[in-house]
Amino acid sequence: MPTADDETPTRLRTTPTDEPTSPATAAAPPSETGGKTPSPARARRVRTLVVVGMVVAALNLRPAISGLGPLLEEVRVGLGMNPTVAGLVTSLPPACFAAFGGLAPRLARRWGPASVLLLGMASVLLGLLLRAVAPDTVSFLAASVLALVGIAVSNVLMPVVVKHWFPDKVGSMTGLYSMALAVGTSGSAAIAVPMTEALGGSWRLGIGAWAVLGVVGVAVWGAIRITSGSGREPKADERPGTEPEARVRVVRSPTAWALALFFGLQASAAYITMGWMAQIYRDSGVAAPTAGLLVAVTMGMGIPLAFVLPRAAARMRHQGPLVLLLGVCGLAGYAGLYFAPVGGAWLWALVLGVSNCAFPLALTMIGMRARSHAGVVRLSAFAQSTGYLLSIPGPLLVGALNGATGGWRIPLIVMAALLVAQMATGVLAGRNRVIEDGR
Repeated sequence: MPTADDETPTRLRTTPTDEPTSPATAAAPPSETGGKTPSPARARRVRTLVVVGMVVAALNLRPAISGLGPLLEEVRVGLGMNPTVAGLVTSLPPACFAAFGGLAPRLARRWGPASVLLLGMASVLLGLLLRAVAPDTVSFLAASVLALVGIAVSNVLMPVVVKHWFPDKVGSMTGLYSMALAVGTSGSAAIAVPMTEALGGSWRLGIGAWAVLGVVGVAVWGAIRITSGSGREPKADERPGTEPEARVRVVRSPTAWALALFFGLQASAAYITMGWMAQIYRDSGVAAPTAGLLVAVTMGMGIPLAFVLPRAAARMRHQGPLVLLLGVCGLAGYAGLYFAPVGGAWLWALVLGVSNCAFPLALTMIGMRARSHAGVVRLSAFAQSTGYLLSIPGPLLVGALNGATGGWRIPLIVMAALLVAQMATGVLAGRNRVIEDGR
């Protein structure tokens, strides 16, 4: 019977020499401390600070997106956006994640994950502030891109942080991070409208207030950078007793491609939900504050499930059954929105919230589909960058179909079809394989 610390199947728990194997080495490798092994007390402090940093970073990675959805109509009117440009706004997150997420491994090798995450938090903070004072649509889009660049590199590096500092607790640490991410997502969606009203009704103050979280993120990751060092991963020939690692050919791995497709399809569904679900409810006759709460319920389901699901997935040899369970919940929610969007609104919000937990499941599988730290870095960058690239058309297509048909029935059919494809690729990605084996 596996224990809480024994979460990864046996064949995937092999720990090569370039991975930390104890709390002390996980907290601060010799390269960060001048070749000296840090004391256990210092190692514990660093690990505790990293846990706090993971939670704070996760809280920062979605309000810039999910906090905008309930206010998108007000922003569109205030800046004079047409519906097509509004659709572009909802597609910016996956586009930026695809374009800039791939830079994260290179930056982390040069400067270390702690330094790059510090820069990421600073980018989010600055983007949120500039977006709140943007005088026109172009400036608003540019500021949004700046915030999303910081989110993109942080997205890719979070599985790396988990594998680097907590190699023996991939499931539980991924669950903690995912739970905090869900709190930030659902919380920002829930209070976006009430907070804006409390601040005088200005959408600028409503979307700019999230910069407070950015300040905390910069402070915490600045402390981690000072306390633990850069966290730069040393080359093999910089450490005694190691050999240069053969380069993992991620693009030749069927498992990597299946995981990228699964990640992209679940991301498409998530950003359609964050960008358009409130509008679907509003167009069906639901009041704006209630629509925001419904989206918050959908995102809030990830708070408990995002902690439980990765732990369960890490104990399974094949994650396909979990993929299918989440997909069936999503199909039920789409069917409900098609036939009775108002009458069963709260029920549809709940089952769609279960379906949205494909994201923490995908993150967990990234950590399990590679043996080494280097393999996880490359797989995380490939799966997330490729996946987000593939997810770009989804929100745009849904907005365009709504504009062309004047309703949401055709878009919901398309969303259901994408979910079926997500289920198929997720079953393939969930097989007990690792990319180092070329499979």
